[in-house]
Amino acid sequence: HHATIDCRSYRVIFGDIHAPEFIYHGIPLVREVEFNIEFIPGAEPISKAPYRMAPIELKELKDQLQELLERGFIRPSVSPW
Repeated sequence: HHATIDCRSYRVIFGDIHAPEFIYHGIPLVREVEFNIEFIPGAEPISKAPYRMAPIELKELKDQLQELLERGFIRPSVSPW
């Protein structure tokens, strides 16, 4: 599915005309459901090089990620995975 995120109005608009449009208000501070993911003892993340990108594409990606971070759509992760 393809979607467009309108950060200014906190809307996520799906490309499929039959899919419902919904409003997303960022990551909630309190969740109704808490969950954990149990890891296999001794398992480590797989190290893999990131996809190659042209410098202009990398800059655009960084700019978009920064905007999504500032507007609360995403948050930093401390997970090694």
